[in-house]
Order: sequence, then structure tokens, then C-alpha cells
Amino acid sequence: MKFTPRPKQVDYVIEDIDPNEQVRLNKYMANAGVCSRREADEYIAQGLVKVNGEVVTELGTKISHNDVVEYDDKVVTPERKCYVLLNKPKDCVTTSDDPNGRLTVLDLVKNACKERIYPVGRLDRNTTGVLLLTNDGDLASKLTHPKFVKKKIYHVWTDKDITEEDMQRIADGITLDDGEIHADAISYVSETDRNQAGIEIHSGRNRIVRRIFESLGYRVTKLDRVYFAGLTKKNLPRGRWRYLTQEEVNFLRMGSFE
Repeated sequence: MKFTPRPKQVDYVIEDIDPNEQVRLNKYMANAGVCSRREADEYIAQGLVKVNGEVVTELGTKISHNDVVEYDDKVVTPERKCYVLLNKPKDCVTTSDDPNGRLTVLDLVKNACKERIYPVGRLDRNTTGVLLLTNDGDLASKLTHPKFVKKKIYHVWTDKDITEEDMQRIADGITLDDGEIHADAISYVSETDRNQAGIEIHSGRNRIVRRIFESLGYRVTKLDRVYFAGLTKKNLPRGRWRYLTQEEVNFLRMGSFE
């Protein structure tokens, strides 16, 4: 069996942090990987947190990145950021842990970094393809917030040929139980196999692609996300992961990708 060495972790430079920007103390501690925001509030209330040598007990206190924060007499330093792109395989759940003992995406990337990373958004257990995992909560919020919903492209396989009329209906917009939805673009993957389509969509609604096709009487037999917010699975075999490049992180944080 050929041994594949683990790629070297990337030390990212996060350039858009303003040292004078005010941030809530509990958020700063959570971003440093010390604890959750709620736990940070408890530690603050108990007088276990100091800012510049002074005990702070007031919840909602704001600090700048130049301030020195201590918890339990140890200096709190911002957590090293980690950005991992996974080509998610089938039969794998997008959760931190699974009570049924099924394989999770975190099982697949457990050796990527010491920091605790989380999936950005979700893919169904049987949906494959591009999935980003990170401990950068601000970026994750930007990528999943309805106001900033990013472009996603899926390759869809159905149980029968998709009619041209239905392709047009999906492009024009159809009404589901949670409102109207339309594809930004849709086309056949090949003219000879009409049970495959490529669909571009911005919606972050749950199981949206499957529901679009099911509403028109098709069963989705296979679904693969090939593009998410500028990231693709190019040169990334199914079930494997890689670190994002510094350039990709810069683009994501600046919002340069669609």
C-alpha cells in the first residue's frame, strides 16, 4: 500500500483584520478556541478573565485586537485559522458527530489540524462534492447568510430523461411549499444522455435541488456539487481533502467570488 504524506498545514495571513476594530470579549475568546461564547460569558461573570491586567466582569465588554486578554492566568491568543476543502463522498453525514455512529465529514479531515473545524453549510448524506470546513466563524457566516448566498453548481442525475419543458420550467421558476425558486442557469450535461443536468443556483434552502426535481416527478439518483463560492473539486479525488491556498482565502474573505 502506497503511503501518501499529509500535506503541510498552511499558515494563513489574515490581512483584513483591523487592530483597532472593537470585538466582544466573549467572541474573541470563542474565536481563540478557548470555549463557546456562552461559556466565555460565564467565565467573565465569575471574574476569571482579565483585560490588560484588570479583571473584567461586565458582559458585552468590547476589546481591540491590541488588548491583552488572560483567562485562568494564561494569555489568550487568536486561534490559528484552518481552511480545508473536502470532496465529500456518498454515505457520509455533514455533522460534527453522529449519534448513529455513521461516518462524518469530520472523520475524513480529522488529521488536517489541531483546531476544531466545522462544515460551512450542509450536504445531504448521499450528496457528494465540494464542502468547505473551517474554524473561521466570520467567513462561515458570510458564506451561508441569506443576504450573501453564494453560487453553487450541481451535477444532477435523474431516474428518467428530463423534458425540455421541465428544464424551461426550472429556469423560469417553480413554486415549492416554502416559496418560489428558479435556477440561475440549467442545461443538459450531454445531448445524448438527457437524464443528466447541470444546475446553477444561489439558494441556501434545505435539499433545494432534490426538491426542485421531485416536484416535477423526477427522482434524483445522484447529486454532486461541483462548485461552491468559487471553489471546485478540480484534481481532488472523492473522499480526499486539501488546504485552501492563501489566494483562495483572500478571495473568499474579500467576497470576490460569486
